[in-house]
Amino acid sequence: MYFKKLSQAIIILFLLIFTITGCSIPLETIPEKAKDNIEPVAKTTFLMGTIVKITIFDKLENDAVFTKVFDRIEEIENKMTINKNTDKSEIIKLNNAAGKDFVQLSPETFYVLEKGRHFSVLSNGQFDITIGPIVKLWNIDKENASVPDDTLIKNKLPLVNYRNLLLNKTELKAKLLKEKMIVDLGAIAKGYAADEVAKILKENGIKHAIINLGGNILTLGTKPDGTLWRLGLQDPYEPRGDYMAIVKLNNQTLVSSGTYEKYFEQNGKRYHHIIDPQTGYPAENNLISVSIITRKSIDGDALSTAIFLLGLEKGMKLIEKSPDTEAIFITNDKKVYVSSGINEDIFKIVDDQYKLQK
Repeated sequence: MYFKKLSQAIIILFLLIFTITGCSIPLETIPEKAKDNIEPVAKTTFLMGTIVKITIFDKLENDAVFTKVFDRIEEIENKMTINKNTDKSEIIKLNNAAGKDFVQLSPETFYVLEKGRHFSVLSNGQFDITIGPIVKLWNIDKENASVPDDTLIKNKLPLVNYRNLLLNKTELKAKLLKEKMIVDLGAIAKGYAADEVAKILKENGIKHAIINLGGNILTLGTKPDGTLWRLGLQDPYEPRGDYMAIVKLNNQTLVSSGTYEKYFEQNGKRYHHIIDPQTGYPAENNLISVSIITRKSIDGDALSTAIFLLGLEKGMKLIEKSPDTEAIFITNDKKVYVSSGINEDIFKIVDDQYKLQK
């Protein structure tokens, strides 16, 4: 069995315009200084199981804002993880009390659970935050990943049902109705953390920044010169950092889900990490990547998974009903489909192997 885990969840190659004989130069690290000679400052760490990079394009007196940001992300991770051995995790407490009692939650953990259930309802259960029992069976991001016995999957599937998560908003309490149910916020918590980082940066007077939580990208404002941020969209078939299109953002988030992110191979077949809660197996619908452009990263995070699982036709219908939200679909035969609000001013394919469908 061959196992491979990519260190970041989607894109990223920062692209900022730098004119030399009329060409745009892609830079992989810190871009060129702004017009007012303010040097961008970037700090990187490892949190929430991924690489976190914050790049600020405003004048800083010191690095205190980075400390605030990283401390906040760690706080969120500790409250919402199911992968760390910590007594601080409210989600672990909720899972341990499954089928027994309500659990008291902090306002932020309740908010993320509520958001998760919202997208579960919106996608008719294709996005389901109670997918934990099946995720644990597959262990796709672990070295011992393997295809579970089909009987085990069928036995665990009845535990996956967001309707059996009870939320008491008045008292900020939650309960899982069946024993051995497991809430997993892996498809939404990073988005929430990115939004919280943006909030901290704004409170500290930062107007221009790029927040990257393992590929969950959130841009603050525009570039210092007023032009839009330019991001490279990862080519699903090429090594990390090879992009197939350019996406322009203005105070928006870009979040992708794809079969190329985390996977293993067994007996010549690839098994990716996006599990269909209806079958208990990785989704097979001819999609290889879905990217969401929206305002809040928590929404983009959840929607990228939900839309992928819904597939091209149903996913596009949901996106067209969602305000201030756009999507880019890439199929396994390199065809590209975009929602109605995306035009050539904000999205451009730069690899002619990929064909935009009208």
